[in-house]
Amino acid sequence: MANVTVIGAQWGDEGKGKIVDWLASRADAVVRFQGGHNAGHTLVVGEQVYKLSLLPSGIVTGTLSIIGNGVVLDPWHLRDEIAKLEGQGVVINTENFAIAENAPLILPLHRDLDGLREAAAGSGKIGTTGRGIGPAYEDKVGRRAIRVCDLAHLDALDAQLDRLCAHHDALRAGFGQPPVDRAQLLADLREIAPSVLKYAQPVWKRLNTVRKAGARILFEGAQGVLLDVDHGTYPFVTSSNTVSGTAASGSGLGPASTGFVLGIVKAYTTRVGSGPFPTELEDEVGQRLGERGHEFGTVTGRKRRCGWFDAVLTRQSCAISGVTGIALTKLDVLDGFDKVKICTGYRLHGKVLDYFPAHAADQAEVEPIYEEMDGWSGTTAGARSWADLPAQAIKYIQRVQELIETPVALVSTSPEREDTILVRDPFVD
Repeated sequence: MANVTVIGAQWGDEGKGKIVDWLASRADAVVRFQGGHNAGHTLVVGEQVYKLSLLPSGIVTGTLSIIGNGVVLDPWHLRDEIAKLEGQGVVINTENFAIAENAPLILPLHRDLDGLREAAAGSGKIGTTGRGIGPAYEDKVGRRAIRVCDLAHLDALDAQLDRLCAHHDALRAGFGQPPVDRAQLLADLREIAPSVLKYAQPVWKRLNTVRKAGARILFEGAQGVLLDVDHGTYPFVTSSNTVSGTAASGSGLGPASTGFVLGIVKAYTTRVGSGPFPTELEDEVGQRLGERGHEFGTVTGRKRRCGWFDAVLTRQSCAISGVTGIALTKLDVLDGFDKVKICTGYRLHGKVLDYFPAHAADQAEVEPIYEEMDGWSGTTAGARSWADLPAQAIKYIQRVQELIETPVALVSTSPEREDTILVRDPFVD
């Protein structure tokens, strides 16, 4: 049986939560391998709605759920999210949950810096969630991060705090803020440490044991490929690598373990926050997509920008991430449109491009080239087989997979777990 890596193939918010939940019910372990609590998943299981932003989706079904070393961990948010889920009847203990002992922590000073920078950026705002994700990753690569394992050695933290505060105190002074209160930071860490340390362990070792036993591992990505710090719409990106290859480095397992790469793709395109968006519709069609798709961020509640499906961007994402097959979500949002459009290329300074350029100025100036198709009047909501879909909806799906040069593995037709058309089982490859 194959392992599966799930990534977003657009700008995030593609409906990964439902797909990961559906797969997690058949997996033996679920691993978050990058990002922080800036990425939200909404899971609908029967009458219960679970909103997760840090915990792996498998936790809801009692599946072994692991936060890998590639994640930046806000320990206070972790405590609160666990409490909230336990209040909904979810059981979380050391048998079904583990945290990489070498995962870096998000500290209050990271949240402070995130907010100060965005407030001062003016027109240069990136559109972060303000949760300290970027500054925490900066400290990680700057070799001054406090990690989960440090919580067990707080009395020996002076040298690390010297490095950390030397950096942050200078930045805070530039914003007219007082230095980091080291005593308060240490007190806060001592208070939260027990909540985290009981789950901390060398998860690479546990995953190795699980893998050797023949278990099926589901690697759960956050955000989307177009927000990847290397391959996304820089600088309007997240602070980690969101591509499938990060599943290996962010979990401690080798690249051969990542298995079937399932790219989650919305049947249209959305984006939260600032940055280029070639197919954005600032008209009644865009409004209709947003209203029908309930396009508001799980974590931030921010309204998502909406537009037609961009096959160029999705094809690029699938190629960069080595996507084996896609899960097409929210097809029902397109129900009832007389015509639907797909972006098949761009015009830039008189030239036609079949890829998205790297420079922000070029990204902002490309004009989409559209292919128009007939829409469908019937409903796709709740369909569980091809026979349940209108003929024109099937044609749309077929055209999408042709243009992105990647086959459709499954189609999601509602937030409910069972409303899924399975074309190819990612766990049997």
